[in-house]
Amino acid sequence: MHDAPRLLHTWTIDQLRCEAYPTRQAMGVAAGRAVANALREALARQHFCRIVLASAPSQDEFLAELASAPGIDWRRVTAFHLDEYVGLGTSHPQAFARYLAAHLFDRVQPGIVHYLNGAATDAAAECSRYATLLNEASLDILCDGIGENGHLAFNDPGTADFADPLTVKIVALESASREQQVHDRCFPTLSAVPTHAFTLTIPAVMRARQIFCIVPGPTKTDAVWHVLTEPITPAWPSSILRHHPSATLYGDLNSMARVLPNVSHE
Repeated sequence: MHDAPRLLHTWTIDQLRCEAYPTRQAMGVAAGRAVANALREALARQHFCRIVLASAPSQDEFLAELASAPGIDWRRVTAFHLDEYVGLGTSHPQAFARYLAAHLFDRVQPGIVHYLNGAATDAAAECSRYATLLNEASLDILCDGIGENGHLAFNDPGTADFADPLTVKIVALESASREQQVHDRCFPTLSAVPTHAFTLTIPAVMRARQIFCIVPGPTKTDAVWHVLTEPITPAWPSSILRHHPSATLYGDLNSMARVLPNVSHE
């Protein structure tokens, strides 16, 4: 077990709780422990728990902590993921399904895992299938990040709709989102990054009872600043998290650099 992570500062913007930690590792441990506690609490009051998870290197430390958390009956957990590339099957090395399997699902063995099939031959039918599964019951916990352009799941500034009538849809990825995949070393070149993706919509994300947003690193500094200080607008899709009644954003000194200007780096 890690020592208890040191919380540098916490504050609330609108309804969004923000927590800043000195390092990426400390942030991941704190978020992992918080989600583990939320899972235990949900399973104590109900027989099953439903969780949605993001797939990106920004989630590595958080998922490592969550995977090692004790006292969670994963057999009673149903898991989903936020988004997936169009054209990539669940076993493809760059598929988000594969990322979550390697970092969490293969280790903890949830009772049910519902994967988005990026290689589905009928993409519209796949959106409908996944939406039906998501809407069968309430979503207890959703874990996400913030994109370099402020995207939430793959709802980019050009496609984000706070009143979207859909639960799952296909979007054309903005160049900033595709470039982020290269920055994260998920793909070697921009041309290798898929151009379209399946994504949960903004209203689908916001329906979760609790949201945990994990955002480390210097490439997210500007996005965090805009999301926390600009008006709540689809131009910065993740800003909508400030309207969620039970959401927490976890950051490190790099990602929080502009909103914590007087805190020195360690």
